[in-house]
Amino acid sequence: MFKKNIFFLIFSIVFCSNSFAQDDKDTLKHGWKHTLISTLNLSQVSYTDWAAGGDNALAYNLIIDGRSYNEEVLTNWTTNYKFSFGEARLANIGLRKTDDKIDIESILAYKMSEHFDPYASVTFKTQFTTGYKYNNDSLRTKTPVSGLFDPAIVTQAVGMSYQHAGSFRTRLGLALRETFTNKYNIYSDDPTTAQIEKSKIEGGLESVTEVELALDSNIVFKSKLELFAPFRTLSVITVRSDNLLAMKVNKYIVASLGVQLINEKIVTPRTQIKEGLALGLTYSIF
Repeated sequence: MFKKNIFFLIFSIVFCSNSFAQDDKDTLKHGWKHTLISTLNLSQVSYTDWAAGGDNALAYNLIIDGRSYNEEVLTNWTTNYKFSFGEARLANIGLRKTDDKIDIESILAYKMSEHFDPYASVTFKTQFTTGYKYNNDSLRTKTPVSGLFDPAIVTQAVGMSYQHAGSFRTRLGLALRETFTNKYNIYSDDPTTAQIEKSKIEGGLESVTEVELALDSNIVFKSKLELFAPFRTLSVITVRSDNLLAMKVNKYIVASLGVQLINEKIVTPRTQIKEGLALGLTYSIF
């Protein structure tokens, strides 16, 4: 039942804008606009009788990044969705996952002034496939630590947003964060109780800040910082930061450097860091 509800939530968030877009255009002052960009990064190394040594390697990463938004006289409704998946094969070790993300965010804002707007939002985060932790004693020994909709995190919030010149946006609000799990209950279980909780609901404060800067005609820097502080433990803040530096070589080729930071003490006391440097093919679907 839970998976059916999540599928319905994703379908509603992503495609609701399309249903509105089918309305008579004359009834809309501005109407819906959609963008969808796909990027494929590939890396391959092969050795034959190479005296200096080395292992064959193959890696790929597919990213789909989209936005649907509607600018009306009094409201702005924006839905951002990002899907990414990547794997790498080194010698005879086999395929290992390098990237896995489902991230959907929908925000409805009421235009109160030039810079300040009240908003309501819902976000959904999970992944496509099982994630593994590889043990140091053997490259082939692995332990599953996450899976499809396991965990799945839904955050609903209302508050006030501020934007400046289209390049800086931030919002602060009251939020309800729901975490659902199935097998991997570390993300939802309360260690102070005897039973194992498969879901967790937390009320708290949400802060989301986004920066998008054009450093040159073909270089863009994007950064997003998400903070969540539960009311019960305001000092224990969940931090998620996504940073991307992208350089467009030409219409279809782009080089990028991405750094992701996650600090979530219930999962691990240490800050998680993921860095990726890629050269890939990009295509604007619409």
